[in-house]
Amino acid sequence: MFNFFKKNKTEKNFYREKDALILYFKCNKCDEKFISHLRLSYDLLRDYENGGFKIEKEYIGSNCNNKIQLKATFKENLKETSFELINGTVITKEEWKNE
Repeated sequence: MFNFFKKNKTEKNFYREKDALILYFKCNKCDEKFISHLRLSYDLLRDYENGGFKIEKEYIGSNCNNKIQLKATFKENLKETSFELINGTVITKEEWKNE
């Protein structure tokens, strides 16, 4: 079902590494940078209503109390079908490394 050895950028917002989807983003309020490792076996929830998988997460940084909400859905093959990052902005891996 999952290709655990793929290590490249997916079609849209996530990077794929081993058994995780990696998301790099920053807070829209204070510009704090985040990295989120979303484990395929734990963080992806089965979406029985629509088929495929979904993720719903909330993040709060150490610099401010801004709540960043992630909502994403995927097909069975993990192709992203919808993505919403409320109060945050997706950045690249390179942007995250250059602090």
